[in-house]
Amino acid sequence: MEDLTGRRTVVVTGASSGIGLAAAEALARRGDRVVLVGRDPARLQAAGDRVREASGERPELFRSDFAVLDDVRRLAENLRAAYDRIDVLANNAGAIVLEPITTVDGFELSIQANHLAPFLLSNLLADRVGRIVVTASGAHRSGRLDPDDLNGQLRGYRPMRAYGTSKQANILFTAEAARRWPQIPAYCFHPGVVRTRFGADSRLVALGMRLLPFRSPEKGAETLVWLAGQDPSRLVDGGYYADRRPRRPLRKAADPALAARLWTASAKAVGIDG
Repeated sequence: MEDLTGRRTVVVTGASSGIGLAAAEALARRGDRVVLVGRDPARLQAAGDRVREASGERPELFRSDFAVLDDVRRLAENLRAAYDRIDVLANNAGAIVLEPITTVDGFELSIQANHLAPFLLSNLLADRVGRIVVTASGAHRSGRLDPDDLNGQLRGYRPMRAYGTSKQANILFTAEAARRWPQIPAYCFHPGVVRTRFGADSRLVALGMRLLPFRSPEKGAETLVWLAGQDPSRLVDGGYYADRRPRRPLRKAADPALAARLWTASAKAVGIDG
């Protein structure tokens, strides 16, 4: 790994467990000042303890529920108050939602928690972020994104299709962010199929997590940590990576016109200028 030098501030969302926690531990061990964002206070506190044990330094903790856009706005305000510079924003928070749920903001939960919330956070922090890394997924292959109907997955709901649509949105967002914000390198990645708390409420998913050869969170986090530390001259801005190599997403996640439409629709959905 060819890391950039110097102590950096790295904000990791979804850092209470899984890939986010594994990435936070690895980044803290290399000397970065790590900021953990999570939804559950108890699990966030436990994650902070683990990072402290790994690095010898207590990370800053910020609670935020991405199912509530006002929570995301408060998070952005708190981060702006705390840090003049955020060297890396790791948009890692996400969820597989097993049943159709509409948030208090009126959106299908998968598309809000996995796309609209990090989209809003990135826009609210863009003037002080040095790099964006997004946890996407090969599950984008099942996506059926229509920017004109962000709640389309609520009809005939299928959990993996809704999740795949949100991951398709992640890849399109990354590419469009790179085009709109040339001063902010942006990358996304597929972590592999990782053993995490995803689908923890489903007995079938839980059984699969125990029996199938899933990757560890540490293995899944490797590309995130690598993208956070590589010199941008060695990376493809707006690119999609897997196992620390650039990959070509499916065409529906690599359409510039669709990415531009998604950006406009997302900005309208969260109430910011597009």
